[in-house]
Amino acid sequence: MAASNYDIVLLDIEGTTTPISFVHESLFPYVARSVGEFLETKWTDPEVQTHVQAIAQQANQDVKDGIAEAIAIDLDADSSDEIRRKVLANVDWQMKADRKIGALKGLQGYMWRFGFESGTLKGEMYPDAVKAIERWVEAGKRVFIYSSGSIEAQKLIFGYSDHGDLLRYISGHYDTKVGAKTEDSSYRGIAKDIGVQPAQILFVSDNVLEIQAADKAGLQTVVSIRPGNAPIKDDCKFQTTTDFMTIPI
Repeated sequence: MAASNYDIVLLDIEGTTTPISFVHESLFPYVARSVGEFLETKWTDPEVQTHVQAIAQQANQDVKDGIAEAIAIDLDADSSDEIRRKVLANVDWQMKADRKIGALKGLQGYMWRFGFESGTLKGEMYPDAVKAIERWVEAGKRVFIYSSGSIEAQKLIFGYSDHGDLLRYISGHYDTKVGAKTEDSSYRGIAKDIGVQPAQILFVSDNVLEIQAADKAGLQTVVSIRPGNAPIKDDCKFQTTTDFMTIPI
C-alpha cells in the first residue's frame, strides 16, 4: 500500500539512507586491510578473544559441514600465531564470499567501532534522507532502523555520520535477530514490539523482496531508487522514490 496516515517510519540502510557502495567500498575494505594488524595489536583484549572464539567455532562447524574453504582452528592445541593465521584465513574467504554470519559480523562490528570512533570512518548518508528523517521527527513520527547489519553497526553509521550524530532522531533499531527481512512475520514482530498496528508503519527499502514481505504483513511501503541499486521492473506495483522528501507526511 502507498504511504498515507502513518505514525512510524521503518528504514533500511544500504541502498536506502546510505549509498550501497558505502558498505563495499568503505566498510568492508577497512576490515580487509586492517584485520591483520588489528588482531596482532589487540590480541590479548578479552573482547577480541571472544570474537576469535566465535570465528573458531564457526570455522570448525564449517569444516564438519564440508565447506572446502574452511580451516579448522584448535584453540587448545594451536599456538597463538597459528590461531591468528587461521582466523585471518577464515575471515578472508568469508568476506570474499560476502558471507553474512554472526561470528564474522561480530568481528567486523567490533573493528568498525574503532574506525568510526577514530574518525577514519564516517557513515555516508543521502542528504534527502537526513532532511526527511528530521522532517518526520518534527512532525511527531518515530523513526526506526531495520537492517541486516548488526544494531551496533547501525548505531555507528548514524552516530558518526557525515551529517553529524543522527541517533537523536532514531527511536530504535532492529537487525535480523527479529527475523529475516524477506519474511512477513519479521515485520509483524516489529509492529508488535513497537506497540502499533502494521498499517501504522511506513517501511522504506531498496529491496523489492523486503517490500513484498512488509506489504504482506500489512505495512505501508516505498521502494528506494538510488544509484547502484538493483534495477526495479517497470511493472513494479509499489510506490517508488528517488528523493525521500517526496514521500507524503
